[in-house]
Amino acid sequence: MTLNNLAILTSGGDSPGMNAAIRAVVRTGVFYKKRVFGVQRGYDGLIQNDFRALDARSVKGILSRGGTILKSARSEAFRTKKGREAAAYNLNKNNINALIVIGGDGTFTGAHLLHKEFGFPIIGIPGTIDNDLYGTDNTIGYDTANNTVVKCIDKIRDTANSHNRLFIVEVMGRDSGFIALSAGVATGALDVVLPETATNFDRMFDAVQRGVKNKKTSNIIVVAEGNKLGTPFEISQKLINKYPHLDIKVTVLGHVQRGGSPSTLDRVNASVMGVAAVENLINGKSDVMVGIVNNKVKCTSLERSINNNASINFELERISKILST
Repeated sequence: MTLNNLAILTSGGDSPGMNAAIRAVVRTGVFYKKRVFGVQRGYDGLIQNDFRALDARSVKGILSRGGTILKSARSEAFRTKKGREAAAYNLNKNNINALIVIGGDGTFTGAHLLHKEFGFPIIGIPGTIDNDLYGTDNTIGYDTANNTVVKCIDKIRDTANSHNRLFIVEVMGRDSGFIALSAGVATGALDVVLPETATNFDRMFDAVQRGVKNKKTSNIIVVAEGNKLGTPFEISQKLINKYPHLDIKVTVLGHVQRGGSPSTLDRVNASVMGVAAVENLINGKSDVMVGIVNNKVKCTSLERSINNNASINFELERISKILST
């Protein structure tokens, strides 16, 4: 395959650093004398034939911006064979030779199917704040989201200290506890509740009791949204029933975790991955995700990345328990 024209899209939830990756792909393409096209609104844009040419000047000033200039969406139509057929038709009609997709697990599932069904060359760049993709140490957006969560919890602790309160803080992580665990350690949380851990309320009650015994004037419990104990409000009610004398509040951080200017690490990783994606396409690679493992670029098949979970560091959970006393 001769690579002359390539397209890039962002799909699924936005993450800080996506724009840095777009910039890297476009400027690397220009460097190698390739034409680059941006697809608006993810896979829906492929189906609706919504392409626009990008050049080096098109991506100036976006390195520090959160979100994605190409917009993002979850496409129900692309989940169907008919939708993917329309996408493949539009790519070929526009003489696009290869596609780079930035996103998470759902994005890569769609990309793998498009390659498998129509033989279209595709490379994925991991862009998700959850850090749950196999084949890279850090996904784009994870570091920034962590920093945002830590800053928010630090501010919440000011209020907790002022009023001797216990705060339950819910962070994103439907299937992954990476953010909750890292933020819990970084903010000195009393307890951290993860989707990966089969936990129970007795452990949490023990942690709260230790805090009371040690005369801690403020307590933070960080819970990932996909934890197995319930919503933060359900958890709060259980604690109120057990400790009616405690002043317990709930904060759900929500989508504030997705936004903001990307951190240095996310900008650098996005830039490295963007260059690697283009160069690997030029060298004939396809149906893979580019990642960074031990500071080196590594390609992992999309199928393997989709079907395996990134391993959470449970040693951090043990450390968190020790330091919360």
